[in-house]
Amino acid sequence: MIASAFKAFGDLLSPDFRSVLLKAIGLTIALFIAVLVAVEVILLALTQFSWPWADWALGLGTGIVLLVAFFFLMSPVTAAFAGLFLDRIAEKVEVRHYPADRPGIPLPPLKAITMAVQFFLIVLLVNLAVLPVVFFGVGAVVLVAANAYLLSREYFEMAAMRHMPIEDARRLRKENTGTVFIAGLLPAVFSLVPFVNLVVPLYATSYFVHLFKSVRASSA
Repeated sequence: MIASAFKAFGDLLSPDFRSVLLKAIGLTIALFIAVLVAVEVILLALTQFSWPWADWALGLGTGIVLLVAFFFLMSPVTAAFAGLFLDRIAEKVEVRHYPADRPGIPLPPLKAITMAVQFFLIVLLVNLAVLPVVFFGVGAVVLVAANAYLLSREYFEMAAMRHMPIEDARRLRKENTGTVFIAGLLPAVFSLVPFVNLVVPLYATSYFVHLFKSVRASSA
């Protein structure tokens, strides 16, 4: 597990990882700008106050609320866009570190998109559900544990499904529940750090590709 974590840190420095990260961030920013402009246009069309300052105040207030929302949504939305490229990252990791192994089979594009959207929604809903307890002493622990479970499950199965049917991937994860969950704690902690959380999808992909290879080798 420790070796997998350090290998993943090394992979983060590769040009392939930087390229995917920049694409995901670029798509996220483009989406946020499009939403901001669309909301402002809709408000301008639907609200016509008699006082110009009221229109200005409403537009300013809406813009501030959207910017705050975008700050909190930046990480999960970037993760969703990065999910479209994770198979490519997994392939690069396998070629670089495991050239003698049989190459993995990429997920069908529609399935990859569906999984990315599902994962985004699950992470968002779980984090919103856990948010109230963050204000209590155990809140941070609960949040990290919830994200560790979600991240470890999703990324381990993604790495495994490149080499086996989804049922076998899930069975392998369940057989190594403790190891997989503990491995998820590191990216879960990173996901709480602003800006650092942007690289979590790429780091977790590499991390769990290495972990899958290690677990599969030990169970063979």
